[in-house]
Amino acid sequence: MTHNDSSLAALLKEHFGFEQFRPLQKEIIRSVLEGKETFALLPTGGGKSLCYQLPALTDEGVTLVISPLIALMKDQVDGLNAAGIPATFLNSSLSRPEAAERMRGLWGGAYKLLYVAPERLMIPDFLSNLDQWNVNRFAVDEAHCISEWGHDFRPEYRKLGALRQRFPKAQFLALTATATPRVRDDIIKGLHFSEPQTFVGSFNRPNLSYSVRPRQDGDGLALALTRRHKGESGIIYCFSRAATENLARFLKDNGVSSKPYHAGLSDDERRQTQEDFIKDNVDVICATVAFGMGIDKPNVRFVMHYHLPRNIEGYYQETGRAGRDGLPSECVLLFSASDEIKYRRLWEDKASEQERKVAIDQLLAMSHFAESADCRRAGLLNYFDEHFDEIPCGGCDNCLNPRAKMDGTVIAQKLMSCVFRVREHSGFSVGLRHLIEVLTGANTEKIRQWGHQALSTYGIGKEYSRDAWMHFGRELMRKGLLNQDADQYNTIQMTERGNQFLKGKETIPLTEPPVKPDAAIARTLASGDEYDHALFETIRGLRKQLADEQGVPAYTIFSDVALRQMAAYYPDDLQSFSKISGVGRVKLDSYGPSFVEAIKTFLDVNPRQNYKHPQPDSKPVRERDASRPGETVFKTVRMFNDGLDLHSIAQTREIGIQTVEQHLAKAVIADLELRDHAWFTQEEADTMEKAFTELGDDRLAPVRESLNESVTYLQLQIYRAMRRKTSK
Repeated sequence: MTHNDSSLAALLKEHFGFEQFRPLQKEIIRSVLEGKETFALLPTGGGKSLCYQLPALTDEGVTLVISPLIALMKDQVDGLNAAGIPATFLNSSLSRPEAAERMRGLWGGAYKLLYVAPERLMIPDFLSNLDQWNVNRFAVDEAHCISEWGHDFRPEYRKLGALRQRFPKAQFLALTATATPRVRDDIIKGLHFSEPQTFVGSFNRPNLSYSVRPRQDGDGLALALTRRHKGESGIIYCFSRAATENLARFLKDNGVSSKPYHAGLSDDERRQTQEDFIKDNVDVICATVAFGMGIDKPNVRFVMHYHLPRNIEGYYQETGRAGRDGLPSECVLLFSASDEIKYRRLWEDKASEQERKVAIDQLLAMSHFAESADCRRAGLLNYFDEHFDEIPCGGCDNCLNPRAKMDGTVIAQKLMSCVFRVREHSGFSVGLRHLIEVLTGANTEKIRQWGHQALSTYGIGKEYSRDAWMHFGRELMRKGLLNQDADQYNTIQMTERGNQFLKGKETIPLTEPPVKPDAAIARTLASGDEYDHALFETIRGLRKQLADEQGVPAYTIFSDVALRQMAAYYPDDLQSFSKISGVGRVKLDSYGPSFVEAIKTFLDVNPRQNYKHPQPDSKPVRERDASRPGETVFKTVRMFNDGLDLHSIAQTREIGIQTVEQHLAKAVIADLELRDHAWFTQEEADTMEKAFTELGDDRLAPVRESLNESVTYLQLQIYRAMRRKTSK
């Protein structure tokens, strides 16, 4: 029986209620109806299931769908039955009487589609039933499970190729949402396809935005995301069962409707959690990767990966569960290099060296994606061999806030020379963290034990923080100049390309290290707690003003939770303001003075209320010790040493002049090298010393006032820094 476009459109409307096909659906369905071997690669949410469901309605036989996912079986069968399409499944979730009843229906020709798992399908007795049930088509869903190169290899899938000989007249269709070119070839080979009709859809999901954040106060970042999507559905993927339990409990304690999902729960508990999520009885699921497979919930507004996924295929598949309805949705990944180490330890006992190598290669690709400064959408699509050149994409953190490039030649030379000198001196390699301690002149037990304080590279990298050096080191690994040997305790070696770089005159561009984000969302003051509403409205107005001036959303300045803490504790100096959750070093420098001044002005005309809250549990932002200034200080110092005056630095960095002065004062305390500059005369120094002796050096305003403002705040800060340093 032939079907033209109008007849297919009529079936689509009648049985599925859609007016038109999605891209490639009609072409795939035509190939299936013509009885051809068919391979279809469509993105998550691209409508793969319709490609075998609609053809099943056009002939007398039964379409057997092979799926590893019990949740998908039930979800799709329920949907088909609700649409009046006779379908069933056979799996371990059924009781014996239920399974027997469904098998009787199959013998009686009651169903058009049957869903089974590969383990059940390949049982000899079960195979013998298929002839009697008139199975004329096999649809292999999640076909990437066939490939040893895939992210979800399942040995049972490798046996499916035998079905081609057992059922030579049946039509075969393979479908997947995630497959690299290598995996595609493996699928075609594994199913013994000779000349398949191949359809590859675009992997691009334009409605999804992608971002990566350092996992600092991960719970707070998760809470921020859920509050930004209050009342909407979201999934947060975690590495372990314990992590899902802890995060779900934290979110629930902070007013978010959330539940955990992992293999340690009973079947009934997992089933109930899935149902609650599908029916919008719970907003957020904190889950291990098992959750969401086969659940076609269209209105998932965000997916967060609390830990690094094992591979890009899994990341793409899991983020693909967001925004299936085509509406804008958010994909957030929290990154920590420590996740790599966890996985490597987990894989030490992999069954074969080949499996371990494949897993580590995929993990490295995932890490490179997470740390890349390039367009994330292009990175994802390129991984699946799809070219994307619409950059900036407008939908990822790197395109919306591109990181500046810098000449990293000297940086690379210093780090790689340190690798060489350490090995030359000690006869063995060390990890990146130890190399950084050598470069920054740390005084650790291992450095003293191994004599690395005597190396020529000791202390030559003090101009950058340790976090910045970690950033540079990992970028040099991604560029292939350094290698981290997982089999040798993650020690660092130079590659052949690295050796060539050191010997030649090549320049290396690097991305500037990010300034550490502030400590995120507060855990104190739940939404119903008391606070001074008048002060809240005052500082909310200030936040709006600052946000409008900078062209950013208000929540990027401070969250409502942080404002409520301010309105409960009245922090009227920078030290107390630093204790507010959400106030990190950068925000303290950038916004602290404005907010403190607003709070002081408010208190001039309004009484301070006592709300009797426990003190905020976030620790004050510590001033770094002499050897540990922050990256934002280093940036100011580098610009000052390049000859820029204070006003130029403030204008270029878009920070206040007072902030620049504070940075230079911290640089003096930290013994950072500053260009020659006469900060004050000897007479001014004597005058300041006398005033500080009489009035103390805790506050500068009274000292400057006592001197009739004859010296500047910068002079006072620099002199105080020198004074405190010599008094230690």
